[in-house]
Amino acid sequence: MIEPSFAINHILAPSLRQDAFFELCRRVGASGAEIRNDLDGNAILDGTPAEEVKAAAEAAGIRILTINSLQRFNQWNAAREAEAIELADYAQAVGAGAIALVPLNDGSGREGGVRQRNLVAALRALRPILADRGLRGYLEPLGFEICSLRLKSEAVDAVREIDGVDTFRLVHDTFHHHLAGETKLFPEVTGIVHVSGVTDPKLAISGMRDEHRVLVDADDRLGNMAQLRTLLAVGLDMPLSFEPFSPEVQTLADPAGPLSTSIAFVRSSL
Repeated sequence: MIEPSFAINHILAPSLRQDAFFELCRRVGASGAEIRNDLDGNAILDGTPAEEVKAAAEAAGIRILTINSLQRFNQWNAAREAEAIELADYAQAVGAGAIALVPLNDGSGREGGVRQRNLVAALRALRPILADRGLRGYLEPLGFEICSLRLKSEAVDAVREIDGVDTFRLVHDTFHHHLAGETKLFPEVTGIVHVSGVTDPKLAISGMRDEHRVLVDADDRLGNMAQLRTLLAVGLDMPLSFEPFSPEVQTLADPAGPLSTSIAFVRSSL
């Protein structure tokens, strides 16, 4: 089994400025980080130049893995194209290897046939934007019932239809994999793994939302360890990136301790 490496998504501590965030990654032994373009008052939204973010990561010895994310990517239009180009330029300048691609998640674009055509059209348009900058696109199916791309199998079909495996990879998100009820894994086309847990024993699967996503521990209900063992057993050599959205995690005064405990739990459980 591959020895896992770890990364941290900035959503875990959204109030930390980029230098403090990268220092947190270093403190807990993570080698990678995922930065975001949806954090108010923080890079990237506040206009922080890519070169400044890159320098902060390098100073901490942290590799920027992705920018999260191009939202509604499968609703392709002129506005989305402009967003994709701007984000791809920033990703190239900051030294990120990929951009996360998040689908429509408002109940629209779900119809059979329509969602598949929209997905393929978006991938065809995105491919040259990413390839010209040496980037990959990480497709992130969301397990919510209203999402227009729930299944990794559907994403893989679209990537193969355009012969785009050189440009596109999957995000295996342990939370969304559980919600979608999909059993098949696709380690050969997985680029990164997002890790979070749900521990509330009263929640039905249909009621699980981002705010319930905490750090993984022994009370996890998502089957994180089974998913990770299976992926690592077949040779997946990609970072495990912690991505809890729960306010109880995001507002921790010093998340290093709880985060280190969760990383140690995952490592020992594997």
